[in-house]
Amino acid sequence: MANGKTPKTTGEHLVALYGHVTGLKKDINIIKTNHLKHIHEDLDEVHKKVERTSGKIDKLLYILVAGLLAIVLAIFKSNVN
Repeated sequence: MANGKTPKTTGEHLVALYGHVTGLKKDINIIKTNHLKHIHEDLDEVHKKVERTSGKIDKLLYILVAGLLAIVLAIFKSNVN
């Protein structure tokens, strides 16, 4: 039991179990309302950062491909002449 005594009768066991169940319900409610909300907000923030970074990476990739294409065309043109 919460007071440190060992339950001796069935009634005392039931009261102790009821206390444990009540405590678990409170803990679950705290997790659902508080912790999961913060996790959801953090995930939304991470998602926004990933989207911004993804756009920057796409632009960099396009620049690299265009640069490589320009180099290949320049080499090809110099070999043709």
